[in-house]
Amino acid sequence: MTPEQCRNFERLLKPRQIAFIGGTDAAVAIGEAKRRGYAGEIWPVNPKRAELAGVSCFANLSDLPGVPDAVFLAVPADAAIGVVAELSQMGVGGVVCYAAGFREAGGKGKEREAALLDAVGDMALIGPNCYGMINYLDNVALWPFAHGGSCPGYGAAIITQSGMFSSDITMSQRSLPLSHMISAGNQTVLGMEGFVDVLCENPAVRAIGLHIEGLQDVSRFERVALKALSLGKPIVALKSGRSAIGSALTESHTGSLSGANELYDALFRRCGVIAVDSPSQFIETLKYLCIAGVPKGNRIAGFTCSGGGAALLADHSETIDLSYPQFDPEAKTTLQGLLPDIATVSNPLDYTTPIWGQPELTGPVFSEAIRSAGVNAAILVQDYPAPGLDETKPFYLADAQAFGAAAKQAGIPAAICSTIHENMDAETRSTLIAAGVAPMQGIHEALNAIGHARHWSQSRARIEASGPGELLCAPMPDEIEMINEAEGKEILRAAGISVPDGARTTGKAAPAIADTLGYPVVLKMLGPKLAHKTEAGAVALGLGNGDAVRAAVTRMKAAVKRYDSDAVTDDFLVERMVDPPVAEMIVGIRRDPQFGLAMMIGSGGILVELLADAETLLLPATAQDIKNAIKRLKLGKLLDGFRGKPVVDLEALAARLAELGDYVMANSGTIAEIEINPLFVYQYDICAVDALVHRVKDS
Repeated sequence: MTPEQCRNFERLLKPRQIAFIGGTDAAVAIGEAKRRGYAGEIWPVNPKRAELAGVSCFANLSDLPGVPDAVFLAVPADAAIGVVAELSQMGVGGVVCYAAGFREAGGKGKEREAALLDAVGDMALIGPNCYGMINYLDNVALWPFAHGGSCPGYGAAIITQSGMFSSDITMSQRSLPLSHMISAGNQTVLGMEGFVDVLCENPAVRAIGLHIEGLQDVSRFERVALKALSLGKPIVALKSGRSAIGSALTESHTGSLSGANELYDALFRRCGVIAVDSPSQFIETLKYLCIAGVPKGNRIAGFTCSGGGAALLADHSETIDLSYPQFDPEAKTTLQGLLPDIATVSNPLDYTTPIWGQPELTGPVFSEAIRSAGVNAAILVQDYPAPGLDETKPFYLADAQAFGAAAKQAGIPAAICSTIHENMDAETRSTLIAAGVAPMQGIHEALNAIGHARHWSQSRARIEASGPGELLCAPMPDEIEMINEAEGKEILRAAGISVPDGARTTGKAAPAIADTLGYPVVLKMLGPKLAHKTEAGAVALGLGNGDAVRAAVTRMKAAVKRYDSDAVTDDFLVERMVDPPVAEMIVGIRRDPQFGLAMMIGSGGILVELLADAETLLLPATAQDIKNAIKRLKLGKLLDGFRGKPVVDLEALAARLAELGDYVMANSGTIAEIEINPLFVYQYDICAVDALVHRVKDS
């Protein structure tokens, strides 16, 4: 946003007057403003109606008694452009453009969107093709459908690229505290990045939720995400369009490019954004962050009044690196004195039914267990009875109150979760929120939310300690071309990556070259149509003498001719065979029009597609970033001395790969893409056994 747009966005968020332009949709929006409790002036504009939603209409904009701070615009797309131009001339603050039929419609819709952008001037415009905006903190709604949601004076600011999803969130039965809801639509003027930039500065915004179909400006998103991180405002992202069908639907929905999933994951990890994969996890994670806060570690105290519930807690926690520290002998003795004889002292702790609902007995148990275990967060499992069957509800609430008080005294985040999502009623959720306890729905969602919050805290510390370098803008070249493997390996050698001893030669001279190198050797045919040599029969391994090399040349020419007669060349690479490695990796560097340069590392060799064990990092990446990515791979265990193999020096490995990334960035005007597969990994060294390199054509 420009400075003037920022000022106008504030007017749009907290307007003194709202003009509603249109017919039926505008009338509904007036009703929603009233429902929200909007206390400012409402000015309907419609030349054909006397009133909208019981409020007298003005025939034209020129008849208004002043310049409105905000406008809800619900007229057809073609008419909207002229109205926006007139509003801009008047000095209106901001507009919610509800109309569709712009970029998302293709064809003339793109022309309309360009005209809308020309007409808007310095106004803050949300949309087009959006539902609008709800400011729960100040009771403002520019919204065309019935909406719900509540705000206890703080909450999550949610920005979505789907109007219906934003509406669904306001109607959810999960009691997520909300500060703002923005349906961004096509983001012609104001984009998701700008909304985050402004809203993260609001003290009442405790977390930000993003439903992302596609980003317009990846570099700016990174900057504002890091800004939110520095202000202690976690961002939770739900990325849609991950499947082939979903990606196509995304493009037709808002005209957004979905982008590769692994690149978004790399971006989120790079700037500390919490990525979730379902709407329920999205809401529950935001709820936990807003109400309970962020734990300082992964040590959890779990409480249930059922052995089965304790097991459910422990089972899922183990898969997401949440720890339940056990009690030392002294603490065990103390807890045994507080618990019934039938109770087993453990963490998670089933405190058993004999003391259930008696806070004078359960309270000391909660307090002692939390204190003696030295935990960073606490969770209590409670499934509340259904209405009409809730005579025992006071007992549940008594334990809930005692649990919340114990956690508050210890100064740690607290959550009470139901095993089954719907087994916590609205009244109970409100009671818990008032006590500062997060009312979580679903054991897995609750534990995942705690895990997400804990990882966010770790990410914040890591990023603030080092900070990612600014993403490199690497324009897509008009055309690229593959260079032969011998030339590609010279580039790798210049980048500090070891390659096998070898030489480029003709078929006739290959045996003599092999004699010079020493046996055994590898023979490869080079050519512009031999990107995948194994499939073409263009590789021969373990050749032990000159006769074997000579015979391999003959066989190879015949095999490649059968594969593709146009692929046959008399251009060969002879290399000395290298020792077997500890492991084989694949390393690739490619460029993306949105994300710039990205490095992919993973398990390599002939099973690379089958294993699908890979991590992606956006460049620049530090050696520490790369080391962390290697440790996340399944391959990481193999490099750590698996079954008696040598322990690989990960510091050295990561440093070499970081140097490769730096070299490609420095030479991005000429190097288009690199793929090394396999990269042989030794205890203290690496060797690029095979490489496919593309350069920018005519560079």
